[in-house]
Amino acid sequence: MSAAETHASILSLPQLVNTDAGLVRRGRYFTATFLVEAGDTEFLVRVVEGRLASVERGPFLMRPWTFALRASAETWPRFFDEIRAAARSLARRAGHAAPPMILMVAASLRTASGRPAKMISPRSIT
Repeated sequence: MSAAETHASILSLPQLVNTDAGLVRRGRYFTATFLVEAGDTEFLVRVVEGRLASVERGPFLMRPWTFALRASAETWPRFFDEIRAAARSLARRAGHAAPPMILMVAASLRTASGRPAKMISPRSIT
């Protein structure tokens, strides 16, 4: 996956998240603005009551955000691949398509080193 494809994946998150009623319902009490960095490219993600209101491509000057997820442009595709594989595995066990909630929870569980944290059971996130 090229840097341009990584950027396109990040920019397409609103379509993925906002079309999942269950995910929006689970996030209804979450409102925040956070920064996502893919190499030198910044994205400001605004979530309002569980819906991704906007994803803007930077650079940004003095824009407030609550937390940041940073990784090299080369790391994000590997991270997305690991998350997709874990989601497919969980879906096979559950017998249905993996909900985007699995992807979003996994994306939010990143360690300070930039490596994905261990996946948690979908039972613990419902």
